[in-house]
Amino acid sequence: MSAVVLALLATGCSAGPVEIDAPALSAADRTACEGFVDDLPDTLAGLDAREITGDTAYGAAWGDPAIVLTCGVGVPEEFDQFSACTDVSGVGWFVPPEQEQDQDSDAVLTAVGYAPRVSLRVPAEQRGAPSADALATLAALVKRHLTLQDECV
Repeated sequence: MSAVVLALLATGCSAGPVEIDAPALSAADRTACEGFVDDLPDTLAGLDAREITGDTAYGAAWGDPAIVLTCGVGVPEEFDQFSACTDVSGVGWFVPPEQEQDQDSDAVLTAVGYAPRVSLRVPAEQRGAPSADALATLAALVKRHLTLQDECV
């Protein structure tokens, strides 16, 4: 992934860099996130990687408008013990109900059952097939690098 970021820096990109902001993490979560992010693909759902700034060890972005992944996020405010998740290739992703109902809005999907948690911010223009493809691709990496604590179904 770092080679792609360097290439984008050298050649320029029509859209500016995407900011990644992750909360303070424990040493174990930091290590898990770094391994997870290092293993992310250069292309996700047919979208090329974007230049990122900020906490670059904890996230990545693809496309324009960008689909943005952040590792080490908190529990979404709307999530509680009664919340349902959407299962994609064995990983449960929580989407706040108002975002799930309004397909014309941006959405933030969070793998709430894993530690550390990851979120995928999907702009309205990338919902549908691109976001479904992205989640399917990410599922294997989530299961490989992160620890399942509680299945969300």
